[in-house]
Amino acid sequence: MEIVVASQNVSRGGIRSGNGDPQDRWPVIAEALTSVSPDIVLIQEAEGWSADAARQLVRAETDLDMDGILSPSRTGLGPALLYRRETLGRRQYVNSDFSLDETHHGYTTVGWSLPTALPALLCAGSVHFTPYDATKAKQEANFVASRVHRAGGGYAILGGDVNFAPQDGPEPDLTMMRPYNRGSRLLPSVNGEPPRADRSVAQVLADNGFVDVARHLHQATGDEALIAPTAGGLRIDQIWVSGALAPCIIDYGVLDHGASDHPGLWTRLDLSRAATDDVWEYV
Repeated sequence: MEIVVASQNVSRGGIRSGNGDPQDRWPVIAEALTSVSPDIVLIQEAEGWSADAARQLVRAETDLDMDGILSPSRTGLGPALLYRRETLGRRQYVNSDFSLDETHHGYTTVGWSLPTALPALLCAGSVHFTPYDATKAKQEANFVASRVHRAGGGYAILGGDVNFAPQDGPEPDLTMMRPYNRGSRLLPSVNGEPPRADRSVAQVLADNGFVDVARHLHQATGDEALIAPTAGGLRIDQIWVSGALAPCIIDYGVLDHGASDHPGLWTRLDLSRAATDDVWEYV
C-alpha cells in the first residue's frame, strides 16, 4: 500500500496576501497539491478556515476530495490536516489535548487503522513550531513527538513549518534572512566566523526517533536538490517519519507554485516496507 503525504504552509490562510490585501491564492495551492494526489495533507497557517461555518475548510475538502480537521489555536494561525477517506478509511483517533498550553500555533494528532498494511495505527500531525525561540521550539518538538505516538504502535508522521534548520546541510544565505530570523534561527558567531544555523530543533526530532525524509533520500542519492532551502534561506519546511516508517520512503519532491511564501512538499511512502517487529505501546 502506497500513500502520498503533502505539507503546505498556505500563508495567512491562502485567501489573502500577507499585507492584508484581498488575494485568493488557494486555487493555485489546491491545484499544486492535487497534482501529486495526496492521501494526507498537512496545512499550516489555516487562518480564517474556521470562520463562516468553516467555509474555507469545507472548500479545501471539496477541492481536494478529502476530509479535514482544524487544530485549536491561540494565534488563529493553527494547523489543519486533510485525509482521503477512500484510501485511509474513517479516522480512528483524534487528539489535541494540551496543545493550546504546549504549542504556539496548536497541534492535533489524527490516526487511522490500516490492518492490511500496518499492525498498529498510522498517526500524523501538522506542525508549526514557534519561530521566536529555539528553546521553546525544542519543547514543542518534544511535545508533538510524544503526542503523535500517544496512540501507540510507532507508526507516525510529522510535517510542516519547523521554522529551524535541519540536522545538517548548507549554511544559510544570510542576505536572504530578515533580522528577526537571524536573531532566532542562528547561533552566535564565534571568533569572527559567520553565525551558523541552529539545528537543535531538528536534533530533538531525531532524538525522538524521527527521520527527515529529504535528508534520508539525500544521503542515499546525493541529490543536492533534495536539501535546498525552502524559505528564508533555510530548509525550514520538513516532513519527518518515525523510524519504523523510514524504510517506506521511496520519493520526495517540492511544489514550487509561488502562491505562498513557502513551497509545498510531498513524499511517497510504501507501507508494505514498514518495520513490523517492534510494535510498542505508549506508557
